[in-house]
Amino acid sequence: MSRETLLAGAVDHFAKHGIGDASLRSIATSLRTSHRMLIYHFGSREGLLAEVVRTVEAQQRDLLTTLSQADLSMAEQSEQFWRRVTEAALIYGPLFFELSAHAMQGQPHTEALRADLINVWLPPLTDLCIRAGIPADQAPAYARLGLAAARGLLFDLLLTGDREKVDEASALLNRLFAP
Repeated sequence: MSRETLLAGAVDHFAKHGIGDASLRSIATSLRTSHRMLIYHFGSREGLLAEVVRTVEAQQRDLLTTLSQADLSMAEQSEQFWRRVTEAALIYGPLFFELSAHAMQGQPHTEALRADLINVWLPPLTDLCIRAGIPADQAPAYARLGLAAARGLLFDLLLTGDREKVDEASALLNRLFAP
């Protein structure tokens, strides 16, 4: 199996079964491959998990692009994006935050992920801010603030489980960004 096929299978596997503490061997069995093949392509269990996070993050950025091209108001785009991201966070969020901590510690399996956690989000979010009417010279700071606040709200959701209050705070954040 190709690396891409294995990675897509792993993303699907974790969406259905959660992350948990599955061993590389059990993941391989679920993907109908060997643990050696996963090691060959990803280096380790942690390397595979880091690639899963990168893939989910890329899917979320693709969603942001798709919604921005749809015939929706900015408020509708924001609401749909938030809903879909929170659904993904309920599955992948604990892994995202765990691997983010590994990236902060400079662990080798997160080298590629580290580059993707912030910097690849800033251009599309900056563009979104400009489309929302935020002046171009202020848009990069708004984009960084929005990313940090959204991730903080996802962290809150995962810790408290209080979706109603977190959604309320997200709606407030969106109103704060409206010019």
